[in-house]
Amino acid sequence: MRLDKFLVDMGVGSRKDVRELIKKKQVQVNGEIAKKADDKIDEKQDEVMCQGVVYHYTEYDYIMLNKPQGVVSATEDKIHQTVLDLLDKRYHRVAPVGRLDKDTQGLLLLTNDGALAHDLLSPKKHVDKRYEVHLKYPIQEDLVLSFEEGIILEDGYKCLPAKLTIKDSYCVFVTIQEGKFHQVKRMFQALNNKVVFLKRLSMGSLQLDETLPIGAYRELTIEELEHLKKGR
Repeated sequence: MRLDKFLVDMGVGSRKDVRELIKKKQVQVNGEIAKKADDKIDEKQDEVMCQGVVYHYTEYDYIMLNKPQGVVSATEDKIHQTVLDLLDKRYHRVAPVGRLDKDTQGLLLLTNDGALAHDLLSPKKHVDKRYEVHLKYPIQEDLVLSFEEGIILEDGYKCLPAKLTIKDSYCVFVTIQEGKFHQVKRMFQALNNKVVFLKRLSMGSLQLDETLPIGAYRELTIEELEHLKKGR
């Protein structure tokens, strides 16, 4: 791999920025000052240091974000803050796996592993997504069966069977295997109710780390990633 590509992939800066750093002798490879941007390196074996920071190459990044409300699930937006704006620049390669509405908070996985993202989002894989839902009006217990049978939305679409667990009259948990636009909100709208708070708790085997403050993130553990890949 070219040295400049390595540093760009690691989020050091643009290719122009990286070349300038190399020119200013701010980059070392295995303890020796790098001379050219197009020098070839072994990204898995060579030690690359830039401005005193050693960078270790990873092909894929897997990030768990506790998404806050008011942030859009996109890589760029001219008006709103995006989930990528919350991450360190070294994670510039990742993209959200699916989306959470702007006013929805909770678990969001971001990665540049396209194969994993595709499998998690594929309708054929039936990946569970679990939400905590707060409602404007009290819920009726008999609606548990309605969710199991499939809620019919206002446009006539019949949702796949879903699981409704009632915590109390105004707080429930919903597990779905689809990702239609505003689906959870529309399911309750079809039942003459209104969602006032929505939080995603899990996606497949991956559960939100409740110790993560809202707006914070971390890399997945090896165990979390292995379970996620096995379950896809």
